[in-house]
Amino acid sequence: MIGISKLYCGTVEPSDALRYGRESGRMPSHLLQFSADKRPVLVWNITKQCNLKCVHCYAQAKDVAMENELTTLQGKAMLDDLSQFGVPVILFSGGEPLVRKDLPELAAYAVKKGMRAVISTNGTLITRETAETLKKIGLSYVGISLDGMEQINDHFRGVSGAYKKAIAGIKNCQEAGIKVGLRFTINKFNVNEINGIFDLLEDMEIPRACFYHLVYAGRGSGMVKEDLSHEDSRKAVDLIIDRTRLLHDKGKPKEVLTVDNHADGPYLYLRMLKEKSDRAGQVLELLQMNEGNSSGRGIGCVSWDGEVYADQFWRHHSFGNILKNPFSKIWTEPDDPLLKQLKEKKKHVKGRCATCRWLDICGGNFRVRAEAVTGDVWAPDPACYLTDQEIS
Repeated sequence: MIGISKLYCGTVEPSDALRYGRESGRMPSHLLQFSADKRPVLVWNITKQCNLKCVHCYAQAKDVAMENELTTLQGKAMLDDLSQFGVPVILFSGGEPLVRKDLPELAAYAVKKGMRAVISTNGTLITRETAETLKKIGLSYVGISLDGMEQINDHFRGVSGAYKKAIAGIKNCQEAGIKVGLRFTINKFNVNEINGIFDLLEDMEIPRACFYHLVYAGRGSGMVKEDLSHEDSRKAVDLIIDRTRLLHDKGKPKEVLTVDNHADGPYLYLRMLKEKSDRAGQVLELLQMNEGNSSGRGIGCVSWDGEVYADQFWRHHSFGNILKNPFSKIWTEPDDPLLKQLKEKKKHVKGRCATCRWLDICGGNFRVRAEAVTGDVWAPDPACYLTDQEIS
């Protein structure tokens, strides 16, 4: 996760993170990526069921309930363990998390236990009543997925009318006083929609947007050829940087992040050097604090059935199940060799990653994407668009 607005527009300084001792338990959510202890942000896919049919769904969700979902009591027992372990944020995801009737109860319990609760949703089920309920339980943030304007979004979501319902969900969250943001997954078919997303941020006064690079997992595993070329990735990131700056200079600053390709960090820093920015040194310091990809260390995932993964995309390799061992034990006393390696992955990456000058900043990027293309977990990430000259 690379905070474009934080870094390029100077909304965060290294001193902001140092003020909290870089302890995740003390840091506000917008600074968590700079924590030193990397207590994991936990993605809980509480259900596989979803009312949409997204072509790039990593969970391969279907509109049918699964019999092996964790019960409410089992979920609360897990939340007890996560709270004691010091997990700062729990992200309720799916499938579509709002199809589970006990989501408000589970989210309220997480908040009661001292964790920040957020949800990742397609937004189509957020009625006014639902938004008011989410506000009352103390939900910190609602991230709503849009993959473009109406025609493109509904194509990717597989359901006509999904865009209009998501926009209504955004408005309902705003009226209820809940912080809401957009989530956008970049690929060849919607890259030209990035400008439209920024227009939406401005027109609807939406404070936050996350632009996700495509990860080849779940139904998205068949979209390798639909990913951007390296040159087009650079152009897309430049556009995101430029539009973020434009809004900032207009007095309408937004929190803008790119996610799932940590080449964005060095690329932003190199751009700032070319522009002779006097903040380039501070940005490098913040990128060093960020440490790049943190799958298996600073981020983890629990599935609807209790299986534990390195992140939400890595569903073919479980490290254990919370019904047999608590998450805290699985995470800190790993029996699985891969989990041990992921906690020190800079020792194991191969090829250009192993000799890259930005390894401490990028963290080796996405191992699951490398495995999807090459069959080797430790091969270079094929989505890294930095040139050999830039990394040497």
